[in-house]
Amino acid sequence: MITSRLGMLDGFAQLHQEESLPFPYNRQRYCRYEPIEKKIEHARVLIVNDLLRYESDLSDLAKKELADGVEVHLRLENKLSQMACDNIAKNVQRLVRQPKSLTVHLSEVAEAAETFSPDAIVMSGTLSDFDYYNPKYLKRFEKFIRSTKTPVLGICGAHQLIGVSFGNELRTIDNLFPHERRTGRVAEFQYRFVKIVDRTDPIFMGIDDPKSGVWQNYTVEEGILRIWQNHGLQVIGIPDGFNHLAKSYLTQNQMMVKRSDGQLIYTVQFHLEKSFEDWSKNPTRWEHPNESRDGRILFENFLILALEHNR
Repeated sequence: MITSRLGMLDGFAQLHQEESLPFPYNRQRYCRYEPIEKKIEHARVLIVNDLLRYESDLSDLAKKELADGVEVHLRLENKLSQMACDNIAKNVQRLVRQPKSLTVHLSEVAEAAETFSPDAIVMSGTLSDFDYYNPKYLKRFEKFIRSTKTPVLGICGAHQLIGVSFGNELRTIDNLFPHERRTGRVAEFQYRFVKIVDRTDPIFMGIDDPKSGVWQNYTVEEGILRIWQNHGLQVIGIPDGFNHLAKSYLTQNQMMVKRSDGQLIYTVQFHLEKSFEDWSKNPTRWEHPNESRDGRILFENFLILALEHNR
């Protein structure tokens, strides 16, 4: 019995003396145990639903092209908006000790920002192209986003909407105008690697300290993020006043920030809010506790930076 136990211990020691597996970015054969601690005491977060709800949200072009499919399309938009906003709210609840949040539609963001006085605004993704939106909504949002001093985080479609609001074009990944291909687009989908191009931005705090224990080895050593993608459009170029933060093989503008004119606006083409959706879906805690951990860290860092910006 003693001999067999010693053999097991020797085998365990040998396992941990072996070199790293020959996977990209020096991936290890084990995962760190990672408790999620609520480091943020309080935060008021305005969550913006950027999807379409009612027929009044649609442009004349959308009504014409969707025709008899308007009702079905809006049903899908409403279903997705609930999932998207719930995922954002779940991040806030899991990362903040005393969270307060309010969810409003894109058409209501300016008024809600004034009455709710949030510490931060987090905007959801989208489904439809923006020429399907009531143009009054887009004009009001453009005026708001160009002037607000409240920190903003724009996710996926909101990243694109902010890019357009600051004067840049949207194209499909294979460089067509959106109206030229509504369906069957080339897409970045599922978990993908994104390359950080500016490690100095504070959203990546701790990345240059291997002992911080915040980021995975592939992020510290190679500047790589592993995040969830689901998009077929991209912002062309970086708007004036923004800094480029990350790119991927198919999409150059994966992440950017505006730190001028008293504004703090972060936008990401990927879905960093998926963190706790993955957490909740795991059948056991013996598996990876958080597929989107990189996104969760970015979300948490944004809230920290938003609170600092307000102070």
